[in-house]
Amino acid sequence: MKVGKLVGPDGIPAEAWKACRNISVTWLTMLFNKILASGKMPDAWRSSTIVPIYKKKGDVQQCSSYRVIKLMSHTMKLWERVIDTRLRAASEVAPNQFGFVPGHSTTDAIFALRMLMEKHREKQQPLHLAFIDMEKAYDRVPRDLIWRALRKKQVPEHYVSIIQDMYRGAQATVRTQCGDTRAQPVTVGVHQGSALSPYLFITAHWCQLWTNS
Repeated sequence: MKVGKLVGPDGIPAEAWKACRNISVTWLTMLFNKILASGKMPDAWRSSTIVPIYKKKGDVQQCSSYRVIKLMSHTMKLWERVIDTRLRAASEVAPNQFGFVPGHSTTDAIFALRMLMEKHREKQQPLHLAFIDMEKAYDRVPRDLIWRALRKKQVPEHYVSIIQDMYRGAQATVRTQCGDTRAQPVTVGVHQGSALSPYLFITAHWCQLWTNS
């Protein structure tokens, strides 16, 4: 886990866990095993803080003129990494998925596309390409689609329930110059800045692509 990051609402920095070394490992192992057995994470992890940052262009009164940073519990992020590792081991990611997959990059996708174009050019065959620009993709993923996609991928039901619990009761405040706003429920999309969100996003996207198969 990287250090020097802003803390979430629980106020615990990543440096605290790194400083305690073996004590942290022992304590976190006990905590995570308890969460794994009960299927319920601490309620303090359900809160987050959204920090809007002006893009330095556009109308300052328009939300689209800002990008956001979401501050979440660093301890929760460690827990998410544990679940992410187990999910990737339990379910296979599509071989043509390049983004958010360790050992792969968009460069691989570009290379594969260029090879495909060359082959079709040699054989004088038509090739159809589709480019999709997903605006605010993380913010708009329906959560019912995520649960359905996980089950379609044959992820063990216990892990599906654990992930559902991560999103149950999620709420966020917005940091302003006048202080933080009142907490509001977050009922759609995956968490910004979450260690688990990339896997959930590509799994839900895979389900959408092959929904008619």
